[in-house]
Amino acid sequence: MAQNCSNRLELSLPNCLHNYNHYRSLIQDSTKLLILVKANAYGAGAVEFSRLLERAGADYFAVATTGEGVELRQAGIMLPILVLNPGIDSFDEIIEYKLEPALPDIEALKLLAKKVSRSRLRSYPVHIALDTGMHRLGFMTDEIPVLLDCLGKLPKIKVKSIYTHLCVADSPCKEDDEYTLAQLELFKSNAATIDWALGYHPIWHALNTAGIERFPQYQFDMVRLGLGIYGVDPVPGSTRDLKPVASLKVEVLQVKELKFGEGEIGYGRHGKIAPEGTKIATIRIGYADGINRHLGRGNASFLVNGKRAKTIGNICMDACMLDVTGIDVKAGDEVTIFGENPTISELAGILDTIPYEIITSVPRRIPRVIIDR
Repeated sequence: MAQNCSNRLELSLPNCLHNYNHYRSLIQDSTKLLILVKANAYGAGAVEFSRLLERAGADYFAVATTGEGVELRQAGIMLPILVLNPGIDSFDEIIEYKLEPALPDIEALKLLAKKVSRSRLRSYPVHIALDTGMHRLGFMTDEIPVLLDCLGKLPKIKVKSIYTHLCVADSPCKEDDEYTLAQLELFKSNAATIDWALGYHPIWHALNTAGIERFPQYQFDMVRLGLGIYGVDPVPGSTRDLKPVASLKVEVLQVKELKFGEGEIGYGRHGKIAPEGTKIATIRIGYADGINRHLGRGNASFLVNGKRAKTIGNICMDACMLDVTGIDVKAGDEVTIFGENPTISELAGILDTIPYEIITSVPRRIPRVIIDR
């Protein structure tokens, strides 16, 4: 039982290192490990988490936007940072903060080259995205000759890596596995074509977290680790030995004993008081803190002093109520929203969504706290 606790997202350093070492054990010593810290490190806290992983020995970070990369640089992060979706209007900041942009088309490549040509920089690192079947971003096979012609005219541009993204690596069914293997073979062919034209070998990378587990023969020069580092396995039914890194802990504001006939609970009067009475605890977290409203009305339960307590009534913006009948609890006690019990995956299952949505929904107003024991 924790007294006078405050809302916080705890980040476990030992669990982070455990997951890091687990994935390191799945790849060759020579294979680089890139960690995805986009979307505020999947909600875990980009600065805090990046500092942990830089010390742990990560080789690369990747973020979605230039602003995310700038935040890490300003916090003192020194590792190379790949910006996956930089936006052509941010190339000045890209250069200023020594970030490495992914370039999905010729227009972006030419504009960046123009910016670099005005500086004293040489061999500015860029990353070339290849579209092998996800059809989100990247060069298609028939666009590669134009890409190579353009690169041949840009001596100040250095291709640091060539990569693609797999869309069904986490789906262990025959048809999807065939699609993934076709993506990987097309990537190999197109990347080899680019290598030959450039006259040097950039880093190749294609595997995401699920791909690391399921297609290790295609780890190439680097792999990209996302959700797995946070202790959530994206492969359905997997029994990987992962430990949750993020645990959302909140505070009990008030406890009430309600008698039958004293009305209902919460907005819309959806929380019903039992004939024998109901004991409720109001906790200091709501949908503005990422607690989806569909978790209300008893659809989810959280851990209160070692026992699970169901939500009762609707989730409010900054608070929600739990049915703590039969549980010894008082104001100031601690409630676990997710962590070891319940897990992020459990909440995702209730909402019929993916774990990514649960963890990335925790806003910055919830402090991130490093736990090193």
